[in-house]
Amino acid sequence: MEYTRQEIMAVAAARELRDNEMAFIGTGLPMIAAYLATFTHAPGLTLIFESGIIGAQPRGLAIGVGDFKLLSHCQKATSLYYALSLLQAGRVDVGFLGAAEVDPYGNINSTAIGDYRRPTVRLPGSGGANDIASLAKRVIIIVGHQRRKFPARLHYLTTPGFLDGGDSRRRAGLVGGGPSRVITDLAVLGFEPVSKRMQLESVHPGVTVEDVKAETGFELLVPSTIPQTVPPTPGEIRLLRERIDPEGEYLAPPQPAARKGT
Repeated sequence: MEYTRQEIMAVAAARELRDNEMAFIGTGLPMIAAYLATFTHAPGLTLIFESGIIGAQPRGLAIGVGDFKLLSHCQKATSLYYALSLLQAGRVDVGFLGAAEVDPYGNINSTAIGDYRRPTVRLPGSGGANDIASLAKRVIIIVGHQRRKFPARLHYLTTPGFLDGGDSRRRAGLVGGGPSRVITDLAVLGFEPVSKRMQLESVHPGVTVEDVKAETGFELLVPSTIPQTVPPTPGEIRLLRERIDPEGEYLAPPQPAARKGT
C-alpha cells in the first residue's frame, strides 16, 4: 500500500509511544502519532496539552492546543501552569518537539536564523519546549530532514538536548532524560549512549544511508548494520486516512503517481 513520507513519520513516532504513559504533545504530526498509538497498541496513553487539557480523547484533529475539540471527554481541564507542573513533578514520560535546527547532540533552535539581534528569520521561540526538553523522561523530535536543519552548530540554542555530549546534561542539572529519537522523512535517528552524539537507527524504505548523510550537516554516527524502518501497515494507513485525518489537514494525500515511500 502506498504511503507518504509524512505518514511514515507519523507511524514511526506512534511506535515510540508505550501504553499507560503520559505524553506531552502538540498539534500536527505529534497529535496524529499520539492518536494512532491510542487506537492501536497504547489505549492507556494519557495525552497532555500545554493549554492544561489532560487525558484528551481522540475526537477529531485540533487546530491548536486550546481547541475545544480536546475538551470532549477529557479527564481534566486545568491550566498551562498545571500542565507544566506535571513536567516539574517528573510525571511526564515523553514529550514531542519540533525544530528549525537540530545539532549533533539533539539541541534545538526554534528562536532565530542568523544573528540573534538582526536575524534573517525570527522564529516563534521556546514556548513550553524548554520545559519539556529539560524535564520529560524522554523527548521525541519530529523534523523534516534537510541539510540546513541539521547543522554542526546552531544559530541559537533554544532548547537543550545533550548540550556538549557525554555527561554535560547531567552536570547542567537537567533532570529529564533528553532526546531519545529524532524522526524525519528519511530516517529514524537516536543517540549513542556514551558520547550522546546522534546516530542512525534505521532508514525509511527507498532511502539509502548516503541519502541521509547528504542531508545532514555534520558527521552522523552510522553503525555497521542499519535496518530499514518497518513500513506502515495497511491498517495503520487506513486509520490515518479514514479516522484520524480524513480531511488531510496535516497529512497530504498521496499523489496519483507517487511511489512507495515518497
